Amino acid sequence: MKKVFLLLITFLTISFSFAQKRAITVDDLWNMKRIGDYSLSPDGKLIAFALTTYDMDKNKGNTDIWIMNSDGSNLKPLKNSDANESNPKFSPDGKSVAYEMKGQIWLCDLNGQNDVQLTNIYSGASGLVWSKDGKSILFVSSVYPDCKDQNCNEEKDKSSEQSKVKAKIFTELYYRNFNQWRGEKVSHLFLMNLETKEIKDLTENSFADVPPIALGGNIDYSFSPIDNEIAFTINWDNYKKNSGTKLATSTNNDIVIINNGSNSTYKTISTSKGNDNQPVYSPDGKYIAYRSMERAGFEADKERLLLYDRATGKTKDLTLKHDLSVNKVIFSPDSKFIYFDADRESFHSIYRINVETSELELLVKDAYSHDQILSPDGTTLFFKHQKSTMPIEIFSMNLQTKEIKQLTFVNKNLLEQLEMNTTESFWTKAKDGVKVQSLLIKPPFFDQNKKYPLLVIIHGGPQGTTADQFHYRWNLQLFASKGYVVIAPNFRGSTGFGQKFTDEISGDWGGKPYTDIMSCVDNAIKSYSFIDSKNLFAAGGSYGGYMTAWISTQTNRFNALICHAGVFNLESMYGTTEQLWFPEWENKGTPWDNQKLYDKFSPHKHAKNVKTPVLVIHGANDFRVSEEQAFQHFTYLQRRGIPSKFLYFPDETHFILKPQNSKLWYNTFFDWLNEFKK
Repeated sequence: MKKVFLLLITFLTISFSFAQKRAITVDDLWNMKRIGDYSLSPDGKLIAFALTTYDMDKNKGNTDIWIMNSDGSNLKPLKNSDANESNPKFSPDGKSVAYEMKGQIWLCDLNGQNDVQLTNIYSGASGLVWSKDGKSILFVSSVYPDCKDQNCNEEKDKSSEQSKVKAKIFTELYYRNFNQWRGEKVSHLFLMNLETKEIKDLTENSFADVPPIALGGNIDYSFSPIDNEIAFTINWDNYKKNSGTKLATSTNNDIVIINNGSNSTYKTISTSKGNDNQPVYSPDGKYIAYRSMERAGFEADKERLLLYDRATGKTKDLTLKHDLSVNKVIFSPDSKFIYFDADRESFHSIYRINVETSELELLVKDAYSHDQILSPDGTTLFFKHQKSTMPIEIFSMNLQTKEIKQLTFVNKNLLEQLEMNTTESFWTKAKDGVKVQSLLIKPPFFDQNKKYPLLVIIHGGPQGTTADQFHYRWNLQLFASKGYVVIAPNFRGSTGFGQKFTDEISGDWGGKPYTDIMSCVDNAIKSYSFIDSKNLFAAGGSYGGYMTAWISTQTNRFNALICHAGVFNLESMYGTTEQLWFPEWENKGTPWDNQKLYDKFSPHKHAKNVKTPVLVIHGANDFRVSEEQAFQHFTYLQRRGIPSKFLYFPDETHFILKPQNSKLWYNTFFDWLNEFKK
């Protein structure tokens, strides 16, 4: 009887706990604490990390710095104010933590006290990198290239601010980037001697940004651990004045080295005509590892892992036999291994490669793991880890036992309230026989016997992936929370499935990617009886927005579509975007050289076929896909008499980043779908 009673109590407890759970909401997304940059102390005993919280009423966030033991214990705030402290970096002696606040670099002790301002320059400082001995730092700052000192920078700024004429005259391209007007300033790399306080501009007179304005790496500048050498990434095509047109058409970033103790000239060590970036010295000083794209003009080529021998000047491709695109690179303390993260199907995994043999080992497999740091003794790997049911937390792996441990639980209380289903995966044979992977998420409190509408989420890039991660702007769990079965096809062009698979979207935007998506939809309906084939919806952003516009011209099978920041007119997109290498690669030339391809896959050329209702969403400060694309799209829809709505954000960019705007975005999104449910 006692056993039965205990079982009953257990059952009631579980039932009560289940009953208390609820579906995720937009407010929950903005109540999530978000882990940013983190740093491991030199002795491996402490971790400091940035943590951002948001206030919906104030419509903004605040970032503080927290510190804990490296086993996750004794978590406490290090810097906790309204000033926004970020980017913590332990000093090499382990006695202090550097951080960024109010546009400068500061230093505090391990109790968050005794603050010292390291930099105090008018143009500001960010992106600190320590030298091994702790006597010098590297940082970047935006300056006028022809200014020799900070007084010059200040005078030029004041003159511009006081002028009643705000007009600008442009004589070259790349006058704006992503969401900002470029202006005359560029980002320069500075070296500061902490003993003498002397600051030296290492890229003086250069019109090229360090780090590069686009396609840079995780860290694009670093100190040699054994001598006075510094390596950094730069776009040589833009080094001289009046070369911005080359910057708009060239992806040729290079790795250069310089001796910081003299005025020696730069030496270029990379040879690719494509994008080279992220130079990392081995601890023994023998090598510089860096990432390299081989093909010029292509931003989504395979990121190879190259190893430059400083003694011989020879370079070896460590990933020649591995079809992976490398992300962040770190060395083991003994310089014998390199750890890196990379897309792997719908996961983002961490690998270890042998520097001598190129033998590869998959360490952290599933979900989304990245931003790895190695302990000083090389026995523990720290990394950020997330999945669709959990925002970023800091984890560790014992490299001897392969045991993985979660160290932070910053959203534990909130997550325990939410009912979310784990991500599932299914494969589809595409029209040409190629296998295409898709993610599937069921709605909360799922009932196998019910019918649910299907929402297809189409990723951007287009060379990107919908991964098993917690995405704040396109959150698969939130989409499912409203009673939708969500599928996210990783169609041709997606990363993580080999470079050939990625390449097959270029020159074929409305071809194989479209038929891949339709095949995945057909397979889902056929395979899952709980999908209601009478209620089909699709939504996407950027290239995904393009695809929803293209879908509207090719089929009437969807009840309604949502196009966020999408391309509608490929030819006018060419004339208004800033990075011209992108449309020239994707459309195999300029509009005047390859008009036929631009016309073939441009939705505006096929607008007479549109019958499906479309919600168009765009931000005014989106310079990658200019707002004119949305203006055209909505005009065509309205003149065609198609049910349509235009959600326009005058204060947003390619992304919707403000809390209250995000809430409006999601609410408008769901209202649109509800309007066309059968």
